[in-house]
Amino acid sequence: MSFWEKIKQTFRSLMAGRHGSDPLSVLLVWVGLGLYVLASVLNWGVLSLISLALYGYTIFRMFSRNEQKRADENRRYLALKSRITTGSRQARTRLKNRKQYKYFRCPNCKAWLRLPRGAGVVTVTCGRCHNSFTQKG
Repeated sequence: MSFWEKIKQTFRSLMAGRHGSDPLSVLLVWVGLGLYVLASVLNWGVLSLISLALYGYTIFRMFSRNEQKRADENRRYLALKSRITTGSRQARTRLKNRKQYKYFRCPNCKAWLRLPRGAGVVTVTCGRCHNSFTQKG
């Protein structure tokens, strides 16, 4: 067995039963790197301490044996990320199509609906809550 094979085997046995890397850990590393670069440029020691704390927390998460807590943290991060990216993507679509469609919210459940511009006054039924109301298109 070569030297690198021994290193790989040792690392595998060390990481057995541990959480390892996930998208939240990757984000923490990138944020820590950004803060460290910013601290170097601005000469602020506090930012470098915060980046070191982020690195420490990332290492703690990666070597943690408490899979359930780390998976819950990652699940909450992914849900927040999904909410933000979905909202921004929908806002971009509404902005792009604002000349063809009028976007509005259902007064009952606040779901986004759209009507073609120039449709006049139309009775709209919400697809989510089936509430009917009139809206000018």
